[in-house]
Amino acid sequence: MDLGIAGRKAIICASSRGLGRGCAQALAEAGCDIVVNGLDQNRLEQAAAAIKSSTGARVTAIAADVSTPEGQAKLLEACPDPDILINNNGGPPRRDFRDLNRENILDGVVQNMVTPIELTKAVIDGMADRAFGRIINITSISVKMPISGLDLSSGARAGLTAFMAGVCRDYAHKNVTVNHILPGKMDTDRLRGGFERAAEATGASIEAIRKEQAEEIPAGRFGQADEFGQLCAFLASTHTGYITGQNFLIDGGLFAGAF
Repeated sequence: MDLGIAGRKAIICASSRGLGRGCAQALAEAGCDIVVNGLDQNRLEQAAAAIKSSTGARVTAIAADVSTPEGQAKLLEACPDPDILINNNGGPPRRDFRDLNRENILDGVVQNMVTPIELTKAVIDGMADRAFGRIINITSISVKMPISGLDLSSGARAGLTAFMAGVCRDYAHKNVTVNHILPGKMDTDRLRGGFERAAEATGASIEAIRKEQAEEIPAGRFGQADEFGQLCAFLASTHTGYITGQNFLIDGGLFAGAF
């Protein structure tokens, strides 16, 4: 399918690896000029080179922390008028909520709620003026299905979802949409780190824990960054102007709900 976005400009936050990298790859394959972002300069440059080599796309690499005003300014300097914005950021580590202090809580809210709101504010009016815009927020299955220890991440991402629910409807008539993708258990560094922690805590092998968790998913496996990226690219396409304010689970059926 031709997504109709060749030549469009896209910013993909936190895209040197994992789900963000999958989104960057898919958007580059669709013909977009992309800005990729990460904290590790070497890993970011390697990712940018690989995407450029495999797609021929124009790729700009910006090493910056998107949670900071300075980092956001660097992204917007590289691409001041994006047509597509993929909001993504690392979440706070798994932690019992009783161990959180005020600083921890505020940091988590800045990472997973404030930052995407700030970037959206910076670009959405320009999108409206050009009569095309796609804003996609990578949140989590935990917005719908609580996960013990991820209460801060869940709360901040749910807050973002509620905040954008009104914003998206104010811009729908301008062909600017705002949607959310909710990943379940995706085969990323974050998930693998969870296996390692569980192995240390229980004495079980990493492979046994991985197998047990995969069996909990109706699809019988973990999701892949490339299939996540393809969903993201579709939501960024010209075919989705009538879809806004929606939450798209990509979880292999793990969330057992009809709605």
